[in-house]
Amino acid sequence: MRKVAVVGIGMTKFGVAEKTAMELFAEAATDAIDDAGITTKDIEALFFSNVLGFFSEGMGNPAPFAAAELGLQDIPSTRFEGACATGSVAIRDAYMWVASGFYDVVLVAGTERVCNMGTPFATRTFAMGHDSYYEQFTGLTFPGVFAMIAHLYSKKYGIPLQKLKEQMALVAVKNHANALLNPKAHFHKKITVEDVLNSVMICDPLQLYDCCPFSDGAAAIILASEEKAKKMTDTPIYIAGAGQSSAGPLFRQKDITITQARITSSKMAYKQAKVEPKDIDIVELHNCFTIAEIVATEALGFFNFGEGGKAVEEGLTQIGGKIPVNPSGGLKAKGHPIGATGIAQAVEIVEQLRGEAGKRQVDAEIGMTDTLGGDLATICNIIYRR
Repeated sequence: MRKVAVVGIGMTKFGVAEKTAMELFAEAATDAIDDAGITTKDIEALFFSNVLGFFSEGMGNPAPFAAAELGLQDIPSTRFEGACATGSVAIRDAYMWVASGFYDVVLVAGTERVCNMGTPFATRTFAMGHDSYYEQFTGLTFPGVFAMIAHLYSKKYGIPLQKLKEQMALVAVKNHANALLNPKAHFHKKITVEDVLNSVMICDPLQLYDCCPFSDGAAAIILASEEKAKKMTDTPIYIAGAGQSSAGPLFRQKDITITQARITSSKMAYKQAKVEPKDIDIVELHNCFTIAEIVATEALGFFNFGEGGKAVEEGLTQIGGKIPVNPSGGLKAKGHPIGATGIAQAVEIVEQLRGEAGKRQVDAEIGMTDTLGGDLATICNIIYRR
């Protein structure tokens, strides 16, 4: 297997967009191509990430149209779907194709436009990430899932629910502070713990500021073989390890406060990269809800189980802390256009490892992404290094 590097990155501003999903894709992809210093003629395949195009714009076969948008009608183009983990799943697949020697240069891009659907319809389409036989049609939503996780976590570790809510609020405050430093983030609003605790109740104990927004946006990266990468850039960022794992419906998962698929996936990535959790300098992880960030830091091995909230209180996850978590603002404040999310995480890690992250810069040699799809059902982890 050959070494594979990220040689180009591009990303739109996340938020509420007037542009179509395809226009957002073209913007991010063009920026990535320009960043790599190549032309469209150098791209051998498109790995396209989109989840809700069927519903938001009535487009169920977007990959070939995306290729055509860039004048790439003749290359193979494949749409990936893994709920909110789709972007990272596409990166992992593209990485394996280049590592195998089948391709030398590929484009991985994700785009999503959901704000045009409105909250009720968008909520319904997001809920399709649940198991449809036992969960979706019982009325379960993702706020409901993570609210259950919060209650179970509180009881399991003997943490009073109010104390846990305060720890979760600190997660939101930290991510909003980071997003203020990110010009492409959805939210540029400083909040306080009191703001979180006084916000509208969504699903007890989760309040409005515990939840990530619906967002529109796109992100793209160019992957190249080591030989090609060295000719394109002085700062190739290599994929050192990748893992992916699956789990069944929630009722078949023994303990949803511990995401077993995440443990399995991250161990794959750690093993391939020949590193341990203590070697990771920065992580962009899936914090669709504030409790999700806490439990993810534990499953990834950064903190002991039951101590993720305490780590937030102690400032260990802040920029400059022991393990900076989501310096971009994460899904919580940077935004969550689901087809683009995993790729946007990669963009942030590459910027950090290049030393191009501006005021949110972290001193990092090794970075990691963590993306979750559905009911803790699809997890993908990728480790990057200079």
